[in-house]
Amino acid sequence: MATYKEIKGVTVQALDDDPVEDKGTFSSGGSLNSGRSLAQAGDKTAGLGFGGYDGPPNARIALTESYDGTSFTEVNDLNAGRYGMVGFGSQTAAIGAGGYASPPTPTPHRTQVVESWDGTNWTEVNDLNTNMRSGTGFGTATAGYVIGGVRTGSVSNLVESWNGSSWTETTEINTARAGAAGAGITTAGLIFGGTTSAPALTGATENWNGSAWTEVNDMPTSADSAFGGGTSTLAAAAGGSVPGKTTTLQLWDGSSWTTNPTGLSGQRSSGGTNASPTQGNLLVAGGSGPGPTDYSPTAVEELSFPPPTSAILTEGDVFLSGGTTLKGFGRAAGVPAATWSSGGALNTARRMLNNSGSSQNSILAISGYLTGSQSDAVESYDGSSWSEIAELNTGRFDSGSSGPSNTDTLCFGGFSNPTPGQSNKTEKWNGSSWTELTNINTARSRTVGKGTTTASLMFGGSSPSSTGATESWNGSVWTETSDLNTARQALGGAGVQTSALAFGGDTPPYENKTEKWDGSSWTEVADLNDARSFLGGSGATSTSALAFGGDTPGATANTEIWNGSSWTETNNLSTARSHGGSGGTQAAGIFFGGWTHPGVSSATEEFTADNTLSTVTVS
Repeated sequence: MATYKEIKGVTVQALDDDPVEDKGTFSSGGSLNSGRSLAQAGDKTAGLGFGGYDGPPNARIALTESYDGTSFTEVNDLNAGRYGMVGFGSQTAAIGAGGYASPPTPTPHRTQVVESWDGTNWTEVNDLNTNMRSGTGFGTATAGYVIGGVRTGSVSNLVESWNGSSWTETTEINTARAGAAGAGITTAGLIFGGTTSAPALTGATENWNGSAWTEVNDMPTSADSAFGGGTSTLAAAAGGSVPGKTTTLQLWDGSSWTTNPTGLSGQRSSGGTNASPTQGNLLVAGGSGPGPTDYSPTAVEELSFPPPTSAILTEGDVFLSGGTTLKGFGRAAGVPAATWSSGGALNTARRMLNNSGSSQNSILAISGYLTGSQSDAVESYDGSSWSEIAELNTGRFDSGSSGPSNTDTLCFGGFSNPTPGQSNKTEKWNGSSWTELTNINTARSRTVGKGTTTASLMFGGSSPSSTGATESWNGSVWTETSDLNTARQALGGAGVQTSALAFGGDTPPYENKTEKWDGSSWTEVADLNDARSFLGGSGATSTSALAFGGDTPGATANTEIWNGSSWTETNNLSTARSHGGSGGTQAAGIFFGGWTHPGVSSATEEFTADNTLSTVTVS
């Protein structure tokens, strides 16, 4: 592993192994009650297996089994036993179309019959336009496709569209085939593999955009009757006939296929296609085993792995194929392509103010401290300018606040004059006026609030000394809950009532500790790089936050970004300051007002982080 120079915010390193290719693993699931090659719908936590074949003499099975993620339960049978059906939909709403039907159906036993599953019973609905077996398809019980298969004695390129009541022939695939696998929905699908009219195995892959089929990159290993599922951009093909049965797992990332180092535990084919709506949620049940008479395996395997995008978007990871070809590079939460830019100025410059709002264009600036006294002024931000709105009932500074927007906000605690001391008052803003509500239990200032006006969390502050007291708001009353591990005031925060982050502050002295709230208790996690108090904070969760500005004791412009486990320095504020108001998310934070030591500021700065993949030139 080579390590490149440190770019501010991220260490770039080249990985010897592709972080995507080795992530997939199969694990054992519950066994089928009756082993067979069957059709499937649903996924590995809520699946449906129906019909099938378990060997001669021409055993067409009507059995249906429902899967709950642990075990299969027999439910009501199909009206007509058959195998080689196309299945799609969910555990509670599925379609079983075509297949080989049981005698005495006239030779060649291919059928046009379609049945619809409502979660309890199968009902025959309108037939396909032509008989079909060994096709593929994808979709839901009310919007799907049956594609290819053997029709009227030969492999076909026909496609039939289901609208919940009838079948219509639509745009044909480019390569006629049977035994393909499918993935997706009616507006974005994928078919892959199968056997052509030669007959010959194929790895041909076609993408459907809702109106046309386009040939894209082939599978590395051509396979007939593989287990398939996923979406048009994230699909998986497991097992199949190559022509002998295989365990191979092949993964589609939207543009190309890769072969995963690990696959199925046992060789098999002839499973149901469309067994999963997502690539990493694939259920492989039953099928046909490796032996010539192995028609009835009962084994079930479940595929689990994160989608490729999450593996690629790892801070600093670069995978180079052959030394020069970029596989993927991700900046954690936009690092280092993150910048602060100027926004509209407050009408009244002030410090020690508070805020609410979870987006840059819906923020309140609440109260604050002017020269010699507190303010009761409130301003609302629309993304470009501040407007003065109705004042608080009780003027104060260094209060706490929470709320999702500039029309729905709580303000609580703070420091008020003319009688110096901490306040216990709570007020609610409804978009037009402030109303006094139930007081907090511990009067305090320099506190933090996160959440909504009906589900809020307040933590830390001065009462008058530093406190770790935490209170939870249910919309009508405050309830004391577990304290911070480190009592402190003038701290930053992110998150919501049930998942929050507390960082920095003043104990005294200046503090760099970070604590994570899980809804019942606080746990210490990785420290800030720079200890500071009176800092700004933004973020919607405890795993995604931004810390900026503050007092060190001089004002700082330093900005740090939290990825759920550590803090990383990123681009600084334009103007060093503390005691400001803040809000927004990790990728779109906002900081306004504050103290520049010695001046009082009216400036607003907005943070923008680009979370897209970087382009890296390797020399």
